[in-house]
Amino acid sequence: MREDICIIPINDVFLPKDGCPICRMHDMLEARGVEYITGSAMMEPDVRIKTNEKGFCFSHFQKMLTTGKRLPNGLLVQSHLDEIQEKYLPLNIKGKPDKKQITELNAVQKSCFICEKIEKEMEHMRSIIFSKWQSDPDFKALYSEQETFCLSHYVWLMDGAINKGVSSKILPEFYSTTATISGRVLKKLREDIAAFCGSYDYKNSGCDVEAVKDSIERSIEFLTGKTI
Repeated sequence: MREDICIIPINDVFLPKDGCPICRMHDMLEARGVEYITGSAMMEPDVRIKTNEKGFCFSHFQKMLTTGKRLPNGLLVQSHLDEIQEKYLPLNIKGKPDKKQITELNAVQKSCFICEKIEKEMEHMRSIIFSKWQSDPDFKALYSEQETFCLSHYVWLMDGAINKGVSSKILPEFYSTTATISGRVLKKLREDIAAFCGSYDYKNSGCDVEAVKDSIERSIEFLTGKTI
């Protein structure tokens, strides 16, 4: 397989063939994003303008505190608080509440610089996956050898493929390959969860449930893409 600058990160997440590669891709981009924003990027004026405006979600605030030093985090929080006070909660409040201002602040509450950065990069990665699947037989084979695609990323892949990501001639094969991988995992999870629940029936008293005792956790991971 030709190793160009675009395919290297794709290979990094697909080669292990362990779990959902798209989850691995997201985690990789998230780790890079957190490291980036708590590092030298916080001193870049254009980045600080955006982080001041958008802020961060709770999950990424947590990861930033875990990853970065306290001073960079403090400076990011300080300038974001300054932005909020200047635009939305001035010291001298008079008159009626500004509906537009509250609408804008509501949007700020739901925005996150890192989330938006990840989403943009994931879109780019998805386009590379589609391109390589259609043009590179080696990657196509690697894709078909994946252990699983979690349900959320199965939808993510198929939604992108349906909306012009994959040519109409190739779409049926891409759909069959992707759905077969996720469907196979779903079938196994249904069997395991049924065996686990059935073990509580007195008729099955004494049966070995060791292999399926984690079926609830594995099912939740498949359904959400998150590990408990």
